[in-house]
Amino acid sequence: MVIVDFGGCSSFVKDAEFKLWKEKALEAFDVLESEKGEGNDFLGWKTLPVDTPESLIADCEAVRDDWKGLGVDLAVVIGIGGSYLGARCAIEALSHQFVRPEGAIQVVFAGNNLSEEYLAELMDLVRERDAACVVISKSGTTTEPAVAFRVVKEYLEGKYGKAEAARRIVAITDEHKGALKTLSNQEGYRSFIVPDNVGGRFSVLTPVGLLPIVLAGFDVRAMLKGAADEREALLKKCECNPAVQYAAMRNLLYSVYGKKVEILVSYNPKFQYLGEWWKQLYGESEGKDGKGIFPASVNFTTDLHSMGQFIQDGDRVMFETVVKIEKSRREVVIGTDGQNLDQLNYLAGKRVEHCNAMAALGTKLAHIDGGVPQLEVSVEQIDEYNLGAIFYFFEFACGISAYVLGVNPFNQPGVEAYKKNMFALLRKPGYEAQTEEILKRI
Repeated sequence: MVIVDFGGCSSFVKDAEFKLWKEKALEAFDVLESEKGEGNDFLGWKTLPVDTPESLIADCEAVRDDWKGLGVDLAVVIGIGGSYLGARCAIEALSHQFVRPEGAIQVVFAGNNLSEEYLAELMDLVRERDAACVVISKSGTTTEPAVAFRVVKEYLEGKYGKAEAARRIVAITDEHKGALKTLSNQEGYRSFIVPDNVGGRFSVLTPVGLLPIVLAGFDVRAMLKGAADEREALLKKCECNPAVQYAAMRNLLYSVYGKKVEILVSYNPKFQYLGEWWKQLYGESEGKDGKGIFPASVNFTTDLHSMGQFIQDGDRVMFETVVKIEKSRREVVIGTDGQNLDQLNYLAGKRVEHCNAMAALGTKLAHIDGGVPQLEVSVEQIDEYNLGAIFYFFEFACGISAYVLGVNPFNQPGVEAYKKNMFALLRKPGYEAQTEEILKRI
């Protein structure tokens, strides 16, 4: 379960102010729960933890088992934005950082950029391994994943033939329409559905996230259980609701105190991609209509030696949300050295995680003294259950927070602007007029 601590904000805000904004957040809670607010046709994510059928998980496991039977040891997951960030967050958090377990399928990601070198190097790996592919796209025409899929598909068909390549390709797409759905039907790919009522950034508990996580060897039943238990806690309408409190505090700091940047902090590198997933969730949900808190992320203590100077002494436009892990699942004890040239013998017998905790506490005190409010979001440990809880907590709080801000949490009109310019510059059919206009500007 997720616990939120606002002690690091107490010297910056008044109790009466926090109470007022909790009341605003409770009103937004009602909007989210009544399902009468803007974007209410994209609320399917709310019940995923309790509505996901066992048959869906079994179908994901059937893909994994079939591919292992073929000898597959590498799965290329193709998608961008919400079509890969949740899965990558979970897999990065749960995996050993240096060793792939024997017999496990390694999951790598493509289609999330247009870097030629990235795709070429990914194909170097694919050629060395026994590969399969998961392609994720509602339409099948989103440029970045469509380019990557064309390259990977061509290779798989050339190496294995069309029939076996089709067995090695799974599509996660729209139930009824779109280019990828049409291709899937034509080629006989196994397919999973992206629900119409779940937006991409809220899709980690759909097949978009569940299938890659299963392929990587992790327990999605435990993840759904963690999300379901968190959901039960967050459905309680009260000021003590942690999602209500989080939404209230961040909007108070933004609206009253001008804190326009929220930095998500982790002291464990396994959570680097939690920051990437969270940035999309909040940036795309709240950054519109000239409003919104800018979401950033750092990994401490690493970034204390780079970004730490700005956070401590730079422009006072930010606050921090620290994701705290209460218990490490591994143990490393610092030993004694006879010469003590590194002057670390005072730490002999202490765990490395104790040093990490003291670094976190020292940083908290320093940043508060430097004018940076700090919230803490904590879970017991990094595992599937707690990841499910974290995912659901931030999603639910995001819906409340955006309604407090007065924006639709579930649309993203701004992301189309760059695409129109890109299509015009690439001379995509139908964009001829825009091409001429853009060429005059460059």
